Amino acid sequence: RARDALQAALDEAGIALKLMTGADVHLVPGIVEGLRAGRIPSLNDTRYVLIEPSHHSPPPRFADHVFNFVAAGYVPVITHPERFTWLKDHYQTFEDLTRQGAWLQVTAGALTGTFGSAPKYWGERLIGEGLTHILATDCHSSGRRVPVLSEGLAIAEKLVGKDEAQQLVVGRPAVLMRNEPPSQAAPLPHRPPADRGCSKRRWSRR
Repeated sequence: RARDALQAALDEAGIALKLMTGADVHLVPGIVEGLRAGRIPSLNDTRYVLIEPSHHSPPPRFADHVFNFVAAGYVPVITHPERFTWLKDHYQTFEDLTRQGAWLQVTAGALTGTFGSAPKYWGERLIGEGLTHILATDCHSSGRRVPVLSEGLAIAEKLVGKDEAQQLVVGRPAVLMRNEPPSQAAPLPHRPPADRGCSKRRWSRR
């Protein structure tokens, strides 16, 4: 009801912003059942679900849980993996999960250094290596976490080119909002390291 009231106010003011509901979902027992019953929100009542694992430790059987979403007909969208302190030791897991049907969503502010050097490095790597489906603001307020994409988008364009950068912020999000299957979205530009035109040294941590 609050979303509908705010949407009406935006429409009356001539502001071309469309609101949809959703929430980061934590990995707890009964998630799939909760989604099917409507107790747990997907994004805009679609097959796409924001999944937020723990930032500091890998959840037990994480890959199995994510695969269960895919097997149940949902598309898990794993939010801000670049900020997980355990990503370094589980990078291959995320690469495997994208092949199995999971989506990754990187936060634009990570690319600009808002969250520090480590998230910036991992955000650039996840995008540069073609593992990221969506670039989002992860807006929390009108202060430090504002809904600004432009600066992060400019960095993404340097990493993967303008066309793929537009898929990160327009193309794939549109597929999501229309509840179209992932097959309707542009494929990831993920290629073996030898074909990316970038050496391992590019992603080495100093």
